[in-house]
Amino acid sequence: MKSISNKLASLLLMAGAWVGTAAQAVQDLPGGPAVNQLNLAPPVTRIAEEQQFLHWMMLIICTVIFIAVFAVMFYSIWKHRKSRGAKPANFHESVTVEVIWTIVPFIIVILMALPATKVLVAQKDTTNADLTIKVTGYQWKWGYDYITGEGQGLAYIATLDSSHRRMSDSGNVANAPADYLLKVDNPLVVPVGKKVRVITTANDVIHSFMVPAFGIKQDAIPGFVRDTWFRADKVGDYYGQCAELCGKEHAYMPIHVKVVSAADYTQWVAGEKKKAAAKADDPNKVWTLQDILPRGEKVYAANCAACHQANGKGAGPIKPLDGSAIVKSDDHTQQIHTVLKGAANGAMPSWAQLSDTDLAAVVSYTKNAWSNKTGQIVQPSEILAQRGK
Repeated sequence: MKSISNKLASLLLMAGAWVGTAAQAVQDLPGGPAVNQLNLAPPVTRIAEEQQFLHWMMLIICTVIFIAVFAVMFYSIWKHRKSRGAKPANFHESVTVEVIWTIVPFIIVILMALPATKVLVAQKDTTNADLTIKVTGYQWKWGYDYITGEGQGLAYIATLDSSHRRMSDSGNVANAPADYLLKVDNPLVVPVGKKVRVITTANDVIHSFMVPAFGIKQDAIPGFVRDTWFRADKVGDYYGQCAELCGKEHAYMPIHVKVVSAADYTQWVAGEKKKAAAKADDPNKVWTLQDILPRGEKVYAANCAACHQANGKGAGPIKPLDGSAIVKSDDHTQQIHTVLKGAANGAMPSWAQLSDTDLAAVVSYTKNAWSNKTGQIVQPSEILAQRGK
């Protein structure tokens, strides 16, 4: 009996330690999901506020109708039960009842439809935007192109932070941060109080751009252009995720929108334009192996390591790059075509959205990483020559 008590105590201590660890690992994320969240995300746009009002209005109306209908039903069953000698009424119809149960629901539906229609129309009004951003879904990241407004011409890719992906792969998430699997390398930056039109499309399969705090969710469909909009009323960081099952990395496709003041936004735009100018590589520039490999390593870590692993060994159906005959071949054409066009019916996505220099760098890196050590280098001009083929 004593041994059973000791074992039980040990189990309780282990359970307590596990609960304590879990409690430390899970915490609220401002602008994102909260622990034990039951309601919709706290709204930071007028549309999101209206959606919350509609949500609660509909819930209250439905609850009142539910309680009233079942109250009348149960009262009638109890009041007119057989044990009390109740006799069934003998009639076929009542014009008054027919009119009441037609008109009353009609009025209720109209009262519900009017505010809902007003919000729906407002959601689709993307006119007079201060800023237009094209959002492109890729497997599995987001591309942002600033089309009009302050920041016009800026473009970049947002990818899940590599440290979070490694943490997920290892399964060791006891000390996961509050923004676990929501941190990206390049968040979408917008100014507070400005109307932002979001144009969505996709490069491969259907994705969906959703930020709950803004009250927006718009599918991104290959070959189609859809749009939505938001106007954030509060500075802060807000999070969302791809809301359409888009493949095996669907869970690793977060959205991070950073809303900043007008002055900070202007400063950010200036800084990004300087960075873009510095990165505007000449595709005809001839690189040395020593200079291009560090860049290729960064491109590989941000875009390729999620599938092919940091050690290049691949996993399951994903082919290894370490020791690959295509990678080690003196003929660069097939590997370049693979990164530009994809392979295996989309299982290997196209990376044509990356620059010629970035693609040349990552191909050069794979040819010289791990055990490959070919000493070969791929120049950006080779990528450029293959783009149109």
